[in-house]
Amino acid sequence: MALYRTVEPAAEPVTLAEAKANLRIDHDGDDTLITGLIRAARDEVEKSAGLALISQSWRLALDDWPREGCALLMRHPVREVLSVTAYGPDGEASLIDPGTYQLDALSRPARLHFDAPAAPLRAMNGIEIDFAAGFGEAGPDVPDLLKRAVLTLVAHWYEFRAAFGPDSQPVSFPVGYERMLRGYRTGRL
Repeated sequence: MALYRTVEPAAEPVTLAEAKANLRIDHDGDDTLITGLIRAARDEVEKSAGLALISQSWRLALDDWPREGCALLMRHPVREVLSVTAYGPDGEASLIDPGTYQLDALSRPARLHFDAPAAPLRAMNGIEIDFAAGFGEAGPDVPDLLKRAVLTLVAHWYEFRAAFGPDSQPVSFPVGYERMLRGYRTGRL
């Protein structure tokens, strides 16, 4: 099983202006650094909580048909399934009819249920599920607490940027960051 992003988000959940206002910076000298910190903080929040903050596309590659016919899509919130492709033993690709699977986007993780397994698959990565995930196209669509988590990371990493070398980053996470994400993480039984 492999899960990877195929289309990056077109925007960030917070703008450069919002980050600079949060940092109380009124010069342009660190704009490139702050922009990079915003991107890194968004990526960290997404990885930590299994989220997609801004609309983006993902691919889940499975070796075989899922047991009990249900594949888990480990990014939240899933907006739609774009396509499901099955690869036969000789590598031939065939699109799976959308009428033969059903998306449960309300569950976390989202579930994709297949009515019945189709033909035999190649040995590895026989199924590719392409899906779109994210709260929306722009920052205002992202919940405020998640935007606050991004801003908190940006501020923390900006403050401690010179204390440690680039190979040691991120050195730490600010107090309260974990608490901001707690409600967005999936629980484990």
